[in-house]
Amino acid sequence: MTSDVSQRSPGTAAFFTSNEPASGDPIARFPKMDATAVTALVADARAAGEQWSAIGFAQRRRALLAWAGELSRSSRDLTNLIHRENGKPHDDAYMELVIALEHIAWAARNAKRVLSTRRVNAGILMANYRARIQYEPYGVVGVISPWNYPLFAPIAPIASALAAGNAVVLKPSEYATAVARDLVDAFHRANPGLNPGVLSLATGQGETGAALVASGIDKLEFTGSPRTGRIIGKACAETFTPVVMECGGKDALVVAADADVSKAADAAAWGGFSNGGQTCVGVERVYVHQSIATEFIAALTDRLIGAHSGVSGNCTYGPMTLEAQTDIVYRHVDEAVAGGAQTPLGAMERINGRLIDPIILVNADENSPAVQEETFGPTVTVKVVESIEEAIALANGTPFGLGASVFSRENGQPIADMLRCGMVSINSVLAFVSIPALPFGGVGASGNGRIHGAEGLVEFSRTKSISTKYIELPGLNGMLLNRASVTIPALKTLTRGRFSWRRGGIR
Repeated sequence: MTSDVSQRSPGTAAFFTSNEPASGDPIARFPKMDATAVTALVADARAAGEQWSAIGFAQRRRALLAWAGELSRSSRDLTNLIHRENGKPHDDAYMELVIALEHIAWAARNAKRVLSTRRVNAGILMANYRARIQYEPYGVVGVISPWNYPLFAPIAPIASALAAGNAVVLKPSEYATAVARDLVDAFHRANPGLNPGVLSLATGQGETGAALVASGIDKLEFTGSPRTGRIIGKACAETFTPVVMECGGKDALVVAADADVSKAADAAAWGGFSNGGQTCVGVERVYVHQSIATEFIAALTDRLIGAHSGVSGNCTYGPMTLEAQTDIVYRHVDEAVAGGAQTPLGAMERINGRLIDPIILVNADENSPAVQEETFGPTVTVKVVESIEEAIALANGTPFGLGASVFSRENGQPIADMLRCGMVSINSVLAFVSIPALPFGGVGASGNGRIHGAEGLVEFSRTKSISTKYIELPGLNGMLLNRASVTIPALKTLTRGRFSWRRGGIR
């Protein structure tokens, strides 16, 4: 059955259809909003945001938790819609929902603690001042979200932005618009007394996203490819619009000689192939010490025998959501095999259109696209290394730096410390995603800024510093054109007493 969201609005000239990825069957039709329609949404959001900010932390907490409750009560319909629009199995869709709900709850319950005004020490030089830091919402935050996690990916930044007192305009991927519509509708069902502009939906394709960037929003959160991220970054620079970006990864799993091989293989199978490998922090590369490499490769291969892509209830994961992504997988595997990679499960014959069964590429050329570019599909490269130092160097050897994983009984933390990335799981994979208090983000081509956790709440808040003089110190005010004669001598005495005696730096 197809739903129709086709009421023509000002600035709407055309429509697009969201389809099931495997069958191509239509799910719903949505308007392609142009700049006029998006600008109107932002104007409505600005007015609504002033009211939303004014109601305070306690009321926003109540509204966000009510939203989580409504999403939970709608779980059956919502997970079915995720399955239809994204292709992932129902159980994986439910796991996505559970994680999303935890992030809403954390933001709702911790915003006051993190963002309340706090006093800081003014220091001895300004001892007659009180100093405080306060956090204020930006106003209107735009969120451009991807298709691979159609519920969790937008909810995480939205929850933080709303908890901080901002209104939000969500522009989802055109391949995940039906799910986005439902999550926005759930917010308003849970909070019928709120202005609809607190959380609104901008539907469309790339042009709609560009219109949102140029609409006068106060901050943007973007999740997507580095190529699109660069375009958006340049556009935001024109208006000095701050932006937090998550632009994908090529995450590595380092398996040390003292690792639990069985658990490492389980983690590599889950991290590499859940969601069909369409996970920004999924495992795409494995570096395993030569002393356990044969055992690990055999264990990983064993975990994946019988795993398959499909649309039925017994499939391991769903089809590739985008046909273009299938082409990337095909090219990466083809070039890796041509370059000498071994394929214990098979290679090209496992690619059947959007249905791609697991592929392991052993000892692929480190300069090949399969190793250096984000594949975003059900493939994992496995490289046998002679030392952990080699593993670390190779793990750090791509432009990306989003997440990583380490398996080691004794040296997990030292190895994690040497990995260039924003997040690391030790003796697990992807665990940091499910811990709402941990910030999420990367370095290098993986983007900048953070969502989730306290850092995510601060990310969607303007920091304001306030100093208040509460007493005069006669003769010690240096910030005068006509200082007292005792001011500079007193400051010299104070400074010598505090600093001049210090000697013996690093030699």
